[in-house]
Amino acid sequence: MTDELMTIRQMCDAFDVTARTLRFYEAKELIAPIREGQKRLFTKRDRARLKLILRGKRFGFSLEEIRQLLDLYDRGDQQKTQLKRTYDVAQGHLEDLKRQRAELDDAIDDLTNQLQWVNDKIASLDDEQ
Repeated sequence: MTDELMTIRQMCDAFDVTARTLRFYEAKELIAPIREGQKRLFTKRDRARLKLILRGKRFGFSLEEIRQLLDLYDRGDQQKTQLKRTYDVAQGHLEDLKRQRAELDDAIDDLTNQLQWVNDKIASLDDEQ
């Protein structure tokens, strides 16, 4: 393979994904490998798109959000629209993640306090015996 094209196996190895994942993203029209019979050949563009898809998924973007952001790439405005929209969507996800972290911190504090109470109760029952 050249640097320009990669096989499905090379893509799986390079991005630590399964062939099924790549076929899924292809079916969702998020990537569009060159088809030679049953063989799929992935271009630099496919690799760049997959990298963005995986990053978006990690940050909690839906596939539809990712599709919309990827579709803005070809607008001819040097990615200005895509970057602005990505920023706005990412800001929303960042706020969600911060809210979730605060909720987790509260739950951890509550559980820690409950465990301490249970531990103290067990110790007091042991002292009574």
